[in-house]
Amino acid sequence: MLDLAGGTTVYLACGVTDLRKSYNGLAAIIKLKFHLDPYSRCMFAFCNRRRTSIKILQWDGSGFWILMKKLDKNSFHWPDTPDELQKVTLKEMHWLCDGLSLNPQGAFKERHPKIIV
Repeated sequence: MLDLAGGTTVYLACGVTDLRKSYNGLAAIIKLKFHLDPYSRCMFAFCNRRRTSIKILQWDGSGFWILMKKLDKNSFHWPDTPDELQKVTLKEMHWLCDGLSLNPQGAFKERHPKIIV
């Protein structure tokens, strides 16, 4: 089953990807271009040239899942750096899918205080 747990590692393929590619094409990009294992439990996100569509590829142990979102209006705030892979949290991926940037103004910084005994 698709893993949307908070600890899931998400990688963004920055820049432009041809989203006509399906499972095998996206898996090949992950392996050959970014030298990562497409069969890991990580999520790999790709965006088209106009920044109006996102595809997310994830292996669940028995097969690939593809999630896709296409906007009617506006565009995603996708990182422009070509040929770069950026590691983000699942929360940041939700921000992108909701039309926000990776560093939304006014968002609280996540912190993990230590308990002093």
